[in-house]
Amino acid sequence: MSQDQTRQLQAAVAHQKAGRLSDAATIYNRILRNTPGNFDCVYLLATLYAQQGNMRSAIDMFRRAAAIRPDILEIHYNLAVALSMTGNHAEAAQTYKRILDINPHHSTARNNYAACLLNDGQVTEALRQYDELVGQHPGLADAYNNRGMALQYLKRLDEALANYDRAIALKPNFPEAHVNRGNVLVALQRSDDALASYNKAIALKPDFADAYSNAGNIYCNRRSYNEALAAYDRALSLRTDDSDTRSMRLYAKLHLCDWSNFDAECSTLVSCINSGLPLYPFCVLAFSTSPAQQLECARIFTKARYPLAKRPLWQGELYNHDKLRIAYVSSDFRPHAVSHLTAGMFESHDKTRFEVMAISIGPDDGSEMRLRLRNAFDTFIDAGAWRDDEIASRIREAEIDILIDLNGYTQGARMGIFAHRPAPIQAGYLGYAGTVGAEYVDYVIADSTVIPKQHFDSYSEKVVWLPDSFMVTDATRQIAERTPTRSELQLPDKAMVFCCFNQPYKISPTVFGIWMRLLKEIDGSVLWLRENGATASANLRREAEHSGVAPERLVFAPSVPLAADHLARHRQADLFLDTLPYNAHATACDALWAGLPFVTCLGSTFAARVAASLLKAAGLDELIASSFEDYEALALKLARDPALLASLKARLAHNRARCALFDTGRFTRNIETAYRTMWRTQQLGNPAASFAVESDAANFNGHS
Repeated sequence: MSQDQTRQLQAAVAHQKAGRLSDAATIYNRILRNTPGNFDCVYLLATLYAQQGNMRSAIDMFRRAAAIRPDILEIHYNLAVALSMTGNHAEAAQTYKRILDINPHHSTARNNYAACLLNDGQVTEALRQYDELVGQHPGLADAYNNRGMALQYLKRLDEALANYDRAIALKPNFPEAHVNRGNVLVALQRSDDALASYNKAIALKPDFADAYSNAGNIYCNRRSYNEALAAYDRALSLRTDDSDTRSMRLYAKLHLCDWSNFDAECSTLVSCINSGLPLYPFCVLAFSTSPAQQLECARIFTKARYPLAKRPLWQGELYNHDKLRIAYVSSDFRPHAVSHLTAGMFESHDKTRFEVMAISIGPDDGSEMRLRLRNAFDTFIDAGAWRDDEIASRIREAEIDILIDLNGYTQGARMGIFAHRPAPIQAGYLGYAGTVGAEYVDYVIADSTVIPKQHFDSYSEKVVWLPDSFMVTDATRQIAERTPTRSELQLPDKAMVFCCFNQPYKISPTVFGIWMRLLKEIDGSVLWLRENGATASANLRREAEHSGVAPERLVFAPSVPLAADHLARHRQADLFLDTLPYNAHATACDALWAGLPFVTCLGSTFAARVAASLLKAAGLDELIASSFEDYEALALKLARDPALLASLKARLAHNRARCALFDTGRFTRNIETAYRTMWRTQQLGNPAASFAVESDAANFNGHS
């Protein structure tokens, strides 16, 4: 290199050290045009690109530098770091491996190598590398922390916790290890201890956004929504672009009926979807979005969190069993709305033609419902402590023909099981009112009301239409014989009682405004709501007062231990008022089963059309409004016409024993026909396709 080039290089280095990166880059590139093999210039330009965040250009230059001087480990190390930062974990791992072949004791390279393997899904090999690392460097806290992450992925939770504890013992001021410790404690269902770990991480690192977000999630799962909101607020003040936390924050606010900045926050989340940012899909169901926006949201989230496995477990094999093998996956095999609806169907499955398995990914609470469900299935597997891949392998070994997801993106969901593609046919049903946006879920089980044909393009799944309604119910549910008096329920003896027992997050400002106008129109009437915490009740009463309605005209029903008693108290209401854009689902079934009619407004999304499906199947189509104006007018008409309302109640009582909605056996035959159609399509080698089950399912002749 000439003296002039040396001076230019020195000037470029000075510019780079002073932060004048553009000036430095100009000089480096000028030198390389004349001497393309100038190692110092190539290497320094690579580091400059890395400083700028231009990792792709940095990678190219590090590769050039390594080709010139393959003996310098630092170049390979920096190349590997840059590859990791661009998500190229496989090539980064290969680069770290070359470093370790030369220097097996390069602890940072081995730590990073294992991290790349972990990110690339090679968990067992990553753990082996961490084992070797802690053997070489038993005092390296980072190694134990990362080893804990690998063990946690493998669901070896107690061992993971021990590794996090070891990392913290070696390095007490290690906030990342405290957060990871909190995460494994959440998985061990030790939420108090997890919160303590998150709080310790925050004490060590007050700007640790993940610690606040994770604490917020615990509070949300506990239904401590005030605390959740405070934690999410703090997380977002530190990391404003965290779209996932922003969606959870709005979800917490809706549970508190806190509608401050409601429209603006909803618009922000829609903008996040349009920008390709991940949001938790369930949160999006609760505010006004289109089916197409919900599909985009689900696709973004699924691609980021649960992509299809690189090697799916089912590889196109054809099964030919004497009985069709069906497996249901759920976290809610316990006293839960999903189980209250499905228990009768599980018991009604034709066990001469179907072999039915339950895969429980939730806790065993020892309840009567849990015992009932255990007895309903041919096989019941407690898999809550298993890894996703372990569960998927068990499904594949069992040669399950059709795998049914009862969760979707609700609490306790394990979409990772389905991402391994363990079954030839995979379908979503009931638990989630929307698309999951996953290429490996073939069907969504619905009906022509909840997913009309013009919405098919807004679902990643093919659509199965069941006749009547997609909603299963259990016709054996008991209603307590004794009806509590209105006085006992804190209700007025003579006045009109409007009712809505939906969870508060479903109550939108628009619908609540309609309810308040109804109360003002009907003298002495009250609105009977579900009690869900002091803050939500106080906020609703304040909103009522702002609307010119006395706050005491909102009456809140406390929880009761027995579902039969809750159903019985429906008898003291006059009319159930539905919510939009997230309808009553199981709560609407409760109302109809208890003899209480309701008014709904037909929306555009699955979640906004369920109540209409139920009313049609109960023979009460006239209670479906097509607009908010019609919804309000219909409710007002019924409130002013006691005879008309009484006739509707009488018709509902008459229909209850005859209508499709409460015919569990008929529904079970219909869904079995759907399963058979899916199976035949797959056996013929055809791709999944949308279809409708004919209403003469009673003629089903079984396996052929």
